[in-house]
Amino acid sequence: MTRRVLITAGANGIGLEMARAFADAGDQVWVTDVDAAAVAAVPAGIRATRCDASDEAEMIALFATITADWGGLDVLCANAGIKGPTAAIEDMDLAEWHACLAVNLDGAMIAAKHAARMMKPAGAGVMIFTSSTSGLYGTPYRAPYVAAKWAVIGLMKTVAMELGPHGIRANAICPGSVNGPRIDRVIEAEAQAKGMTPDAVRQGYASGTAMKRLSDPEDVAAMALFLSSDGARMVSGQALAVDGMTYNVDP
Repeated sequence: MTRRVLITAGANGIGLEMARAFADAGDQVWVTDVDAAAVAAVPAGIRATRCDASDEAEMIALFATITADWGGLDVLCANAGIKGPTAAIEDMDLAEWHACLAVNLDGAMIAAKHAARMMKPAGAGVMIFTSSTSGLYGTPYRAPYVAAKWAVIGLMKTVAMELGPHGIRANAICPGSVNGPRIDRVIEAEAQAKGMTPDAVRQGYASGTAMKRLSDPEDVAAMALFLSSDGARMVSGQALAVDGMTYNVDP
């Protein structure tokens, strides 16, 4: 059966790899992204809309269009997120803190809120939230990102409880360090904060995992496909790490 899949922040990185994976599986895929250039470059066959996941008015308009064009929604991947500031807690700027939580946490809530309104009448659906291993452990100099990703897991568990009786499952994927431009920016910022070289930080990330390497976007996309499948029909309320088993979060 062809599913209708919405992926926020789906024109770049992990989100785009999810979109490709679902499209390759034969699903209808709709992505959003705040990056207009990335939206314009989304591969043919995947619908794309420029939209700020943290702006409820824009998201309401998006869901109205999805309802009109698709008539329903089977899978939501609430994937929007930004890295936020890298700073010691005593130097944290409150406006930057709020901006990080707005995209990572408010964006997840807004997407879930409006997806639930579409899924409940159908009595079925899957919600997949992108958290992080930072939502399982603390990470120095990343307080707003960590706080948001912990909160996303709490949001997911509550959504799973509320919507389970309506046939809707919710889970969170917790990627570790994933190869790509985004982790490059994170590493550069952390290197500056710690007085290290980017290569040393990258090697530290890898050495802190049992697999001794960073993940790839395809690894996260594969987990999203599994969680949306009938093979995961009794998997709900779970935070599942895709990280090669992190055992030292700050090597």
